[in-house]
Amino acid sequence: MKQTLATLTLGNDARHDIRPLLLEQLPEDQLYSVALLDGLREEEILRLYGPVGGEKVVMTRGEGGKDVRLSAARIEEALQEKIAALEAQGYETILLLGGAEFSHLQASQATLLEPYRLLPPLVNAITGGHQVGIVIAREEHLSEQRRKWQSLGQPPVFAVASPWQNSDDDLVDAALMLQEKGADVVVLDCLGYHQRHRDFLQKLLGIPVLLSNMLMAKLAAELLV
Repeated sequence: MKQTLATLTLGNDARHDIRPLLLEQLPEDQLYSVALLDGLREEEILRLYGPVGGEKVVMTRGEGGKDVRLSAARIEEALQEKIAALEAQGYETILLLGGAEFSHLQASQATLLEPYRLLPPLVNAITGGHQVGIVIAREEHLSEQRRKWQSLGQPPVFAVASPWQNSDDDLVDAALMLQEKGADVVVLDCLGYHQRHRDFLQKLLGIPVLLSNMLMAKLAAELLV
């Protein structure tokens, strides 16, 4: 039998965002996608995973594109259960998709691909000594993103632009600001950025633009036989 890649996201929007990129790398019969919050209404999500007090939170997009804040600890616990369930179903390669940091996720036998852990060394290997500029979707993720990318050869510069706006004006402003700060490679690091964003900015800036989702999709596809 052909191997199948199982992707695991928090919300359904994220699953829809990444699926077209994965289908460029894999046939549909080698791709299985599941979202942790599938089938749950917003009130159920908050009851199960709503943050308490000052605990660490992760964010996802809920109904109507609304940002929903969730307990990082409870989400990590639920993701671990999903990973175990996917292994029990026989999936040998599991791709976790999302920008949040989860420190304790593991698979018993399957290969577990986590963007937070894999992307920085991969981008560092690709970009060498270049100045990297990173575009993220939300201002509140900035401190976490600085930790995520601190292993790059030289400190990256950051800008914020939501990929979910009707206009690309904010994305253009963010990319131009990064270029003004010396960036000669730009990384779009959010599930909401699509190939069209990457192609548009690369033409505009005249420098390489990397789509983190595509890097992970290609890496995952290479692991299947």
